[in-house]
Amino acid sequence: MSDSEGEATKIEQVESTNVVEKALLDPTKKRKASDEIEVDLSASVPLSKKQKRLLRRGKITLEEVNKKFNIDPESIKEYEQELQEKKTTENAKQRAADAAFTEEADEEKEETIPKREKREVVKHSVWIGNLSFDTIKEDIQRYIIAKVDIIEEKDIVRVNMPLAKNDGKQIKNKGFLYMDFATEEQKNRVIALSEGELNGRNLLIKDAKNYNGRPDKNDPIANSKNPPSKILFVGNLSFDTTDEQLQKHYQHCGEIKRIRMATFEDTGKCKGFAFLDFVDEESCIKAMKDKSTYKMAGRPLRMEFGEDRSKRNVKKKPQQQQRGGHNLERDISNTHNRNDNNKRERREYSAESQQPPAKRVKRDNYNNDKNGRVKSSIALASAQRASAAIVKSTGKKRTFE
Repeated sequence: MSDSEGEATKIEQVESTNVVEKALLDPTKKRKASDEIEVDLSASVPLSKKQKRLLRRGKITLEEVNKKFNIDPESIKEYEQELQEKKTTENAKQRAADAAFTEEADEEKEETIPKREKREVVKHSVWIGNLSFDTIKEDIQRYIIAKVDIIEEKDIVRVNMPLAKNDGKQIKNKGFLYMDFATEEQKNRVIALSEGELNGRNLLIKDAKNYNGRPDKNDPIANSKNPPSKILFVGNLSFDTTDEQLQKHYQHCGEIKRIRMATFEDTGKCKGFAFLDFVDEESCIKAMKDKSTYKMAGRPLRMEFGEDRSKRNVKKKPQQQQRGGHNLERDISNTHNRNDNNKRERREYSAESQQPPAKRVKRDNYNNDKNGRVKSSIALASAQRASAAIVKSTGKKRTFE
């Protein structure tokens, strides 16, 4: 091959290469079979979306993917960078959620704190109760200033009177208030006014920090609707509770005569409540007071005194017949009256008449039912019957012209 032919061949190869590159760059031009594309099978490939999803779920590892597909190192770095950014974002969101949850918990905790503890406690404060609902702040202030000579209007630091919500009607107080004073001596003088009368009510005044006499919300005896008895009602039981478990749970309180547990008919399991009959009332009270009985199987129990039906005063109603509703005493008196009438008729017959009197009692009993009403067959026997004959019409015939 001469030099000129070799140069011509190189020129043709360069031109064909340029044509292929132009064809590849131009998306509108259709490729031909002669347009060859060289693919390097040994070159690395980037991570696909499916592979990234499997990696995030932990179903495969980077080593397994790289060994099988020869993943591009730059693609792996990008994936790791995406994971790091995602973790940072999730951690920031989690911290924000934890902070919001903590704030909500603090707010709930503040709401559960009684108002007397939440507010700033003043050293010289009193609680005044048993107020008339129409009493206002000015009334109690004037009353205290008039009764205690060392107290003036400026010495009353604060008056907190809660008001009741009554659907837009006239606003009234709840029957109590808190009042703060400047000195302890003034507070003690006001406490001495307890049982004094204001607006027709005897005031109850005590130190605001003194909570004696308040009922315990967790005391089942104070919260029981029924008076003390030998029967104990136990509620909020687990459905898997058995009689043996209840017997073991309360056996240290006293002797138990019987356990009446409500059960489902199909399964026989506990419905969630039961009645325990103790031998004496003291054992039932002990079971209510013992704090070890307040929980069973991790569940707080609800206990109350059961109703003792043996102490009921049931008024017996007068005995009545099963049907008819007649009074037995009235029926007996009617029978005596009928017997007296029969005796009188027999005496009249023996003196004047030759025929015996009709037995009215039997006839009356035959014609009347148990309620004393005439039987339907007897009543219809004397009813007027309609004629079965053909009756000639007596109407007037009218013709129209």
